[in-house]
Amino acid sequence: MATVVDLFTYPVKGCAGTAVDSAYLTPAGLAHDRSFMVVSADGVYRTQRRDPRLALVRPTVSADGSRLTLASAERESGEGGGGVRGGDDGLHLDVTTTAPRRDVDLFGATFQGIDQGEEAAAWLSDFLGVPSRLVRVPPEHDRKTDGLTPGTSGYADSSAVHLLSRASLTHLHARMAERGAPPLAMDRFRPNIVVDRHPEDRQGEDWAAEPHAEDRIRRATIGAAGLGYTKLAVRCAVTLVDQEAGARGGPEPLRTLAGYRRCSAGGVVFGAKFSVVRPGKLSVGDEVAVEEWGEAEA
Repeated sequence: MATVVDLFTYPVKGCAGTAVDSAYLTPAGLAHDRSFMVVSADGVYRTQRRDPRLALVRPTVSADGSRLTLASAERESGEGGGGVRGGDDGLHLDVTTTAPRRDVDLFGATFQGIDQGEEAAAWLSDFLGVPSRLVRVPPEHDRKTDGLTPGTSGYADSSAVHLLSRASLTHLHARMAERGAPPLAMDRFRPNIVVDRHPEDRQGEDWAAEPHAEDRIRRATIGAAGLGYTKLAVRCAVTLVDQEAGARGGPEPLRTLAGYRRCSAGGVVFGAKFSVVRPGKLSVGDEVAVEEWGEAEA
């Protein structure tokens, strides 16, 4: 058996994640995951690839999605430049779903976004040091995602759910150690669901003890929810960003991954993406029941 050991949701694409004990898995992913996005003045998505300080923005959203708070450790401590004020407990916003829609660009594809107003724009522009605005996925958003199991998602890079095992990260750390590189935090990879072998399994013989076993999952049930495999997670320069510092931290993990995780289709891969085939609640501690296996694509 394998179990869920961590759940993370990322309300604003590219910003810090929030660990939760349980969440409802909607057709577009964990509730409110990537339902907001920071864009440039002309509507092009912002990403940690070019704006690593996004990692320092800590968003929280109310359960019903009607309130959003933007905060950061820098503002709370008074550190940082760009006119950042100390003692700031964050910007509290009433989320609008009725404001006019605008075109936004995500990886060259055009979608719609609901602009969240001047206060959010000013806060983000000040913090990032570049003109920025905040948009929300419209209720009528109907994005189709590709892969082996098509689905939908908000402003995620592709599929609704990113799943990663601790065994895969442990194996990466072992390879990095051979190069003299220190281990990295799981948040470098920004997963939604982290799995590990069942705590009662003392022999480590279940599938979750095998690095990259998640690559072979084709159908799985977690709690009341069901997942269908779409594709491997191709890694990019975001993995180079130290999520605590909001700055690039060196060549790892891409340097080591390039040595053993190159995909025939191009790029290096680490973790797997899934579509939601059955919405439902899932929680830390839930068993991951694999119903169908396949061959790894890497």
